[in-house]
Amino acid sequence: MAKETIFTAASTVTSPVDPHTKSYSHINGTVEQLLDRLAVAELCKGWPVYRDASEWANYRSLFTEDGTVWTTWSGPRPVDEFIAISKAGKEKGVFIMHRECGTLAELGSSPTRAIGKMKATITHRFTFPDSQFDVDCDCRFIFFCEKSATDGWKAKYVKLFYEKDKVVPVDGYTAPRFTAAELDRYPKGYCFLGAAQARLGYEIDVHLPTPFDLGLWDRMYGEMEKWLDGEGVDLFWEHEK
Repeated sequence: MAKETIFTAASTVTSPVDPHTKSYSHINGTVEQLLDRLAVAELCKGWPVYRDASEWANYRSLFTEDGTVWTTWSGPRPVDEFIAISKAGKEKGVFIMHRECGTLAELGSSPTRAIGKMKATITHRFTFPDSQFDVDCDCRFIFFCEKSATDGWKAKYVKLFYEKDKVVPVDGYTAPRFTAAELDRYPKGYCFLGAAQARLGYEIDVHLPTPFDLGLWDRMYGEMEKWLDGEGVDLFWEHEK
């Protein structure tokens, strides 16, 4: 019988330590600040609303010309390439939806920079010969947004924190078996999602931040703060393999 991975309680909780080292405009403030944060939050909500419905023109309008997107199954992709492979996946029957749970925005000390934080659940439907199931992954989409005089707020980068995932049988009881060897290839936070997507032939990005890798967790927050302060950021960690 295949060995199963067992996670202890200590391995499945988030840290009590505040990951931010400073505070930004995130509630209240001036009318202009409120409107800017509303615009950024509205932009974030476009991901689940537009991508899930294949409203590609509306989805593309959320991004800068050189926007980049990261996901488990795609790794880093220019947004136009991401749209193209998303279309190709849907044509093959890939079925990924998103449930938005709550969205807030922070404005930087730089007046043209903002971070959007969207709590969401990714739900990917899988149909295997012996079972049909969803993998639900709770995550936070982080939108690195910039404001231009002509186009308003747009997302330049979108990268996610993957926080926890689970298998949900469609019929309530028939679920696949994942071995420890399969699950151990992927970070806790998206190991079931990664293992299931890998069975479809995807190469999974294993350098995405989770609560269980405090190095990448803190690094992501550091890049978020650099962005808000008007500094350059480096989110392309894959080259450090």
